[in-house]
Amino acid sequence: MKAELELAEADGVPVSVERLLEDVDEAFGALAVAEDAGAAVRVLVVDDDMRLAEVTARGLRRLGFDAHAAPALRALRSGEVLVVDLGLLTELDGAGYESLRAARPIVVTGAADRGSRALGERVAASDYLVKPVDLSELAAAISRRKAEAS
Repeated sequence: MKAELELAEADGVPVSVERLLEDVDEAFGALAVAEDAGAAVRVLVVDDDMRLAEVTARGLRRLGFDAHAAPALRALRSGEVLVVDLGLLTELDGAGYESLRAARPIVVTGAADRGSRALGERVAASDYLVKPVDLSELAAAISRRKAEAS
């Protein structure tokens, strides 16, 4: 578009509005493709220890994720990956379990016993990570979960 304007100015000829609008549409199309290609994976980190949730979300943001922390479960946004502390799952009712199963969360916990693992399986966890969680391991689990959903 800039080149067309410069040539038109040098030639003393006006550029057609239709041609300029086509160039603008083409530029917006290229921008949309670039935005989609570079879109960060959205992640919701839920932990009853809000400080830990914030630290985890901050670390994920440094790795390029669009991560947010919360002290309680909420409805997920489209395409959002859920990372949840196992301790928050013990208070769920039947409907809560079903909605969590649909989300296929990544469970993080300090517990590695059979009962805890069974609870992770009950909510169809895509991954089960024991705290302290290595951030690169969590990032890999998030990437696997996102790929599974695509």
